[in-house]
Amino acid sequence: MALMARTCNYDAMGAERLGARLFVFLGGLFWVIAALSAPLFYTGQGVGTAVLDALLPFGLAAVALLVGWFYENVAAVLLFLGAAATVVWGIVAGWEPGVWAVMALVLIAPQIIAGLLFIMAAQAQRVCDGAKA
Repeated sequence: MALMARTCNYDAMGAERLGARLFVFLGGLFWVIAALSAPLFYTGQGVGTAVLDALLPFGLAAVALLVGWFYENVAAVLLFLGAAATVVWGIVAGWEPGVWAVMALVLIAPQIIAGLLFIMAAQAQRVCDGAKA
């Protein structure tokens, strides 16, 4: 059996899809909670401000999840662009090393991992579609 043979593996494809969607969902949940918590507990602002602050991460995560559900390659590109935009934002804002470490751990790396999982699932789908023909 060839190690690099293109064989259809529905289990691996399902795991890749599930992993990508979980990364997007859990990442979105983390950032929504963070956006809700910061105005409430650190600056003492009201609930209305906190909800408005949480709308952006909620919307971005919802769009990424929805696009990824139907167009995995497009979702991967969007996630990679989001990771690149975060890096550019960090350079422009002049983040300190600790901020870079946190953002790399909780935003940049999960976006890249989810994007790679979406690409792998899309590739597996192409292989399985080719196996049917």
